[in-house]
Amino acid sequence: MNRPLIPLLAALALAAAALAGADEIQVGPPAHNWVLPLFTKEGYRQMTLRGDKVQPVTSDRVDISGMTVTVFSGDARAKVDSFLSSPSASFLINEKIAKGPGPVRLVRDDADVEGEGWTYVYNERKVLIARNVHVVFHAAMPDILK
Repeated sequence: MNRPLIPLLAALALAAAALAGADEIQVGPPAHNWVLPLFTKEGYRQMTLRGDKVQPVTSDRVDISGMTVTVFSGDARAKVDSFLSSPSASFLINEKIAKGPGPVRLVRDDADVEGEGWTYVYNERKVLIARNVHVVFHAAMPDILK
């Protein structure tokens, strides 16, 4: 389930640099209705990051309100692979961690996952959801109770 988040932190580091326009992020006014499309080397759509409000906090942290991440197949089909959304997220660039205190939702063809208090650890390629986790699988699971 962490497949859509693998390139996420690299994209956010790029977004932070774009917001700052320099090596150090200047804490300043937020960007509203922010969109960052990302493409593969071949020019195919890979991911689109969106935020209702994006606020650089420090040189290592960017906060996003109303965050959505749409991950595409990365080829000519441009098929949506997954969709991640959270009303509030913080990205710690140096630590390569994304997290949010509130709800998160990950939707894929094979599963729909919701929960609260989430963290994505890039180096371990692991998503942790602390509480109220609800998973719906959209695939047959024969013999699961054997």
